[in-house]
Amino acid sequence: MLERSDLADNALQCLHDEDYDRPYNLQNLNAETLIFTKGRDGVSLDGDWNFCVDLLDTGLRQKWFAMLPQVPEDRIEPWDYDPYQGETVPVPSCWQMLKEKWYFFEGSAWYTRALDMEPLAAGRRRFLRVGAAQYDCKVFINGQFLGNHYGGSTPFCVEVTEALQPGRNWLMLCVNNTRTLDRVPMRNTDWFNYGGVYREVTLYETPATVIKGVFARLDGERIAIDVETDGPASVARIRLPELGIDEEVLLDKGKGRADLAVQPVLWSPQNPKLYKLSVGAGGDTVCDKVGFRRIERRGTDLFLNGEPLFLRGISVHEDDEIKGKCTCEEDLRQRFADARELGCNFLRLAHYPHHERAAEIADELGFLLWEEIPVYWAIDFANPATRKDAENQLRELIRRDRNRASVIIWSVGNENPDTDARLDFMRGLTELARAEDPTRLLSAACLVNHAKLKIEDRLAAHIDIIGLNEYYGWYEENFEELIEIGRNSNPDRPVVISETGADGDHTRHGPEKGLFSIGYQRQVYEKQIDTLRRLSYIRGISPWILYDFRVERRQNVFQRGFNRKGLIAADKKTRKPAFEVLRAFYEAKKGEDEPA
Repeated sequence: MLERSDLADNALQCLHDEDYDRPYNLQNLNAETLIFTKGRDGVSLDGDWNFCVDLLDTGLRQKWFAMLPQVPEDRIEPWDYDPYQGETVPVPSCWQMLKEKWYFFEGSAWYTRALDMEPLAAGRRRFLRVGAAQYDCKVFINGQFLGNHYGGSTPFCVEVTEALQPGRNWLMLCVNNTRTLDRVPMRNTDWFNYGGVYREVTLYETPATVIKGVFARLDGERIAIDVETDGPASVARIRLPELGIDEEVLLDKGKGRADLAVQPVLWSPQNPKLYKLSVGAGGDTVCDKVGFRRIERRGTDLFLNGEPLFLRGISVHEDDEIKGKCTCEEDLRQRFADARELGCNFLRLAHYPHHERAAEIADELGFLLWEEIPVYWAIDFANPATRKDAENQLRELIRRDRNRASVIIWSVGNENPDTDARLDFMRGLTELARAEDPTRLLSAACLVNHAKLKIEDRLAAHIDIIGLNEYYGWYEENFEELIEIGRNSNPDRPVVISETGADGDHTRHGPEKGLFSIGYQRQVYEKQIDTLRRLSYIRGISPWILYDFRVERRQNVFQRGFNRKGLIAADKKTRKPAFEVLRAFYEAKKGEDEPA
């Protein structure tokens, strides 16, 4: 836009206004605006969108979103950006993977596309859903700002009933992936900071009443199903045909609960039984496939449906050598196929919410999951804005995946320093998680006092499972210290080794022996397994990590921009020798835990 443009009021002043973001940072698109979308027919908005990077946020300063379509030859003034013409990119995608010049770009980028709409019948509504955009996503339709969402890995919805008009409309998303000290995660992380609209974008049409939430689970010996609606409806109808359930539930202020005295076949990795559930209210209908199971801890042991459980796991990042943070059905299923070959019954989806299809596929195939939010390292625990962000991401994750039987653990953080501010912050997250979902276990990857060789993290008293990240053989040398940690800590609840491993460069650049060799990586796994066999308090492990993954901070001659702790290389094909070491351990462990 121009210095004399009336769109920006006083455009020259806007160039110097560093408070330009405030009117567009309401964070009003959050867990409370989500609607339930399972079983709905939506219109995909995936495909090519017009695109422009905007490092200096000129678009917000000068209100690019208010520009009207105009052919270049009719313009009487120069302009810096045309949202209706020019370069296009696919949605979903990560801009880093599209052009080399965008590889390390952090800042804002604008996405624009046309929407041609038919008139909306009276009493109908429309909602836009973005599966995920990294990190701050602002939504504009026809020049009107509708709101923004914080959080790079959870979905959000915005009602667009009034904003969309019959005929041609213009939808714009301004997405910013800048790392700041008050975000979750903050500036310093150990995975790649992708940017863009990297999950699906969908438009839904509903009746005047929309079903916002459905939560089905075991409650003692019965099934409980919560329903939340928005709009005129006094009853909801719940159907579980295979269990003979067809009941009406009274709604009070849009909320109701069914308490069902039925005995379902319990979901488990050996028998991942799912039931078709449908819920209707006020003319709106949604459906889902749900499983029912019971996860609990007793002392230092874990139990699934009353049977002892050992978690044979692996950690996974959402990362691809070609597509970045984007994923697809084939990629997700390969992840589980590789975990199956490894002998896993469990995956830790680190360090942020993965694509929602991951948990749906885990439900189908019979894998147990640890899901977490990126309260990672040194979050600004004393900042109310940071806490608000973390709480909202936790709510969105839980409300998205709480019907997934595969998800047995919500994790509220990873490797945070034990300060008073952090304890208050994290304790608040555990209380929130239990209020949102009392049926699952809570965990966090806790820190060890290496001077005392003891788990001293005060958060441990507020979670169900102590996650322990330890890298003996890599960052720490003496494996006997791991034995000492258990002896000194004497934990009163289960401990899961949530990370362990070593880098192994399988390429021609890799050394033949010593650190970063695949032979050394194999030796570390052999020593880890020998040590873990002596630790009775350990109820599972999820070594770091299934695949090599991209990260800015790893830049030595063997890493070259990747963390190479994967048991499989970044091509997701090449297995390193340590893969077979862990596979053999899990095969033996399965025989011990599940005798024929």
